[in-house]
Parts: sequence; structure tokens; C-alpha cells
Amino acid sequence: MITVHRNIKIQGKHQKLILIDVFYKNTKLQKPAVIFCHGYKGFKDWGAWELVAKMFANSGFFFIKFNFSYNGGTEQQPMDFPDLEAFGQNNFIKELDDLDAVINRISASDFDFKKEINLLDIILIGHSRGGGIATIKAAEDSRISKLITWAGVSDYERRFPKGEAFEEWKNKGIMYVQNGRTKQQMPHYFQFYTTFIAHKERLTIANAARQIEIPFLIIHGTTDPTVNVQEAKDIHSWNPNSKLLLIEGADHVFGSKHPWNRIDLPKNLEITTRKSIEFANF
Repeated sequence: MITVHRNIKIQGKHQKLILIDVFYKNTKLQKPAVIFCHGYKGFKDWGAWELVAKMFANSGFFFIKFNFSYNGGTEQQPMDFPDLEAFGQNNFIKELDDLDAVINRISASDFDFKKEINLLDIILIGHSRGGGIATIKAAEDSRISKLITWAGVSDYERRFPKGEAFEEWKNKGIMYVQNGRTKQQMPHYFQFYTTFIAHKERLTIANAARQIEIPFLIIHGTTDPTVNVQEAKDIHSWNPNSKLLLIEGADHVFGSKHPWNRIDLPKNLEITTRKSIEFANF
């Protein structure tokens, strides 16, 4: 029987709450902790992430998924993007600080579930943009024991606009990206770029990947239309000790979508989760 606690509030460094969900079997035995980082235009309750959490919990892990505090969700509405102003003010440094706050909280002596967690075995999983955040954090933080990326990006800088589009963003101070599902015009203030430039060395994923000495699994779909499979191959080339697993025919979300109304995982996401569990157990 899996125990689930949702929307636990954690105070972040940047004046906004971080909401976390935890999934575990209430055995009173310490378990490896898995922390899942969602991607761009993502959130902890997206698609089939709940089923992923339960699969990990059933396999003996303490699974944590959370919303980055500036992802556009709110305490009252943690799904989707009711707070577009916050979304526009998000940046990679805030996300790294949020992840640090989550790790600090589960490591604290007064954490409600401390008896369930083995703090010597903290595993990060990051999807898409969250894969880059997880990679940087794993390179910096000795508390992390293993790293797994799902369709992770290899380079943040190349994703910024170029040429006229960049100049327009700089001059106006804001640009908008349409969310294909919600049809919202999602803002990015120019601080997103200037914050990156101010911390470019730290936020260069190649630098982090080369520094990682813990077990590192890279999973990517061969037909990912959002983050090309070459990015996974690049990350692997920067850290030859990493393990690269390509899922034939898988897309960016491994067959999932939002909402996900089925009781079983899509085939490619089930494979991805199972292979991640095997790696985390090793």
C-alpha cells in the first residue's frame, strides 16, 4: 500500500512556496530518495508522472516530485499556469535554488518522513530542461548519489532567440511563447537571458557533465522532436563513464500526454521508468 502526501509546502529562497508530493510504502525502513525535476512548461502533476511516482514507490523508493516555485502554478492551482507573471520571472538559478531547498528539506531533522529516507542515497531525475538542472546540481552537491536524465537538454544558451528576435526581446524586455496545449501566451522577461549570462560557466551543462563522478544514466527517445537525440549523445561524450540508453521510437515525453487518463503507463515511459529503477537499485 502506497502512502501519498500531496502539496506539502516548502519555503523557497525566492519568496514563493515550493509544493512537493511524496510517495512511499510506509515500512519505517529507510529507502533511497528519488527527486524528480519537471521540464519547461511542466509541473509535477503533468501527464503520467503520478504513475511514474507510484511505480518507484512500489519498487521500494521514497519518491518526491515538486513544482519549481516560479513555474507558473500557485498554491491554490498547482496545475497549469495561472501565474504567468511568475513564469516570466523564472530562471535557471531560481530552479537550482528550488532543488537545493527540496534536498535541504528532506535532509532536515524535523522532516515528517525522515525515518523513511536514506540520506546517503539521493537520486535525481530530470526531464527535458529539468535534466539540465539535475545535471548541474549533481555536479555541485555531494549529497547526490546517482543522476538520471530523461530527454535532457545539453545546452541552455543555444535555446535563446538569435538575430532580430533576440534584439526585439532585448529592446522590449519581454517575449512571448505560445503554449500549444493551453494556448496561453507565456512571457519571458529579458532577465532570463541576463541571469544566464551572469552565471554562464555554472549553467553550461557540458561543464557539469564533465565533472560528474557518480553513476549517471542518460535516457532519450530516438524520435524526440523537441530535444534531438544528438543532445543525449553529446552529454554522453562529455562523460564517457555515463550510461546512454536510447529508446527506439520514443518521443519527448515517452508516449505520455496531459491529461493522462489511463491506469497504466505508455509503453516507452514504462520502459524508461523500469530501466531507471534498475539503475537506481544498482
